[in-house]
Amino acid sequence: LSICGKLCYAIGGAPNQVAGSAAAFFLQIYLLDIAHITPFHASLVLFIGKASGAVTDPVAGFFISKSRWTKIGRLMPWMLACTPFTVVSYFFMWYLPPFVSGRVAWYLTFYCLFQALTTLFQVPYSALTMFLSTDQKERDSATAYRMTMEVLGTLIGAALQGQIVASAHVSHHCTMNPPVNTTDSWHDTPSFPDPSDPLSHQAKVYMIAAGVIGGVYLLGIVILFLGVKEKDDPYALNSDRAIPFCKGLGLTMKHGPYVKLTASFLLISTAVQLEQSNFVLFCTHAADLRNHFQYLVVTILVSAAVSIPFWQKFLQRFGKKCAACGISWMIPFAVMLVTIPNLILAYFVAFVSGLSIAASLLLPWSMLPDVVDNFRLQNPHGKGHETIFYSSYVFFTKMSAG
Repeated sequence: LSICGKLCYAIGGAPNQVAGSAAAFFLQIYLLDIAHITPFHASLVLFIGKASGAVTDPVAGFFISKSRWTKIGRLMPWMLACTPFTVVSYFFMWYLPPFVSGRVAWYLTFYCLFQALTTLFQVPYSALTMFLSTDQKERDSATAYRMTMEVLGTLIGAALQGQIVASAHVSHHCTMNPPVNTTDSWHDTPSFPDPSDPLSHQAKVYMIAAGVIGGVYLLGIVILFLGVKEKDDPYALNSDRAIPFCKGLGLTMKHGPYVKLTASFLLISTAVQLEQSNFVLFCTHAADLRNHFQYLVVTILVSAAVSIPFWQKFLQRFGKKCAACGISWMIPFAVMLVTIPNLILAYFVAFVSGLSIAASLLLPWSMLPDVVDNFRLQNPHGKGHETIFYSSYVFFTKMSAG
């Protein structure tokens, strides 16, 4: 694999991370502070959206495994077809509709649609690793490129969104708790405009950010299409037959190494998502670090991006299982931040969390091709199983996020 090919492959997956990062860090606070949805409904939107994306994974895996080879490959047409619809659904996810009563249904619809469409991209994109090279080191190298670019994409998403929408969260519009069941309490202070107005400054900056990230999506898919050539199944012999999806799903769920990998990273991913989703809310509303939250997010992501090459060298030298110890580093520092909400400590916690997040991102995607190889050794005369493994794995990671 050429460096250019690896870079183009890595850049292709970055837009998903840009959009996912913006949503992970800011959608919750957007729904609460701008759309004025109750905390219960906001968490309901996030959970149902994640769950719908997770349910789409096995469905996507089923249809992709049934699709035939074309001139541009078997996986590439899926990625090209779903990208324009993903951009549209992402934009409307950040649009503030003029009506109030149906806002929960509006955000639920477009968030579910966005999650389902990103699944149709993520499953073939992640399975594409197996169709770049048959060499384990080459695949590990391509995965390291991909993870570095995805962390950079996460950084760019959080930084872009944070810098564009920061002005929407500067004012302390809640100096005291509003009375229960009183909607007019938001209008009591005339010095601040109502953010739930679709023409307000707060609503406009979120739509500008959505438009910018939509453009990043289009750029990424063009680079992926022009720079990456998908190879037909490099493992299959002419006599091999495709494994039926249901049979393949049953075989993967009985495959010991895959079950252990999925179970361990299901729990690890849940912990990482929990910190990521609540970090901005904690810094803004609990630790009184409102003016620093976007810089703390950037610190986490810069730390993660810079440390990916370190973890790649570490797992080559000491093995992938030993590298897993780095994921637990965030635990004591996160506990310290909650007990001692200090600004300097917050930046240090952000740095260490970035190191742990980098390890948690790189390891599962680096170990998954090895598990698929192990399965191939035990089932030598079947093909088309790669999308089954990857769609199932994406399903479990999304369920943990939900």
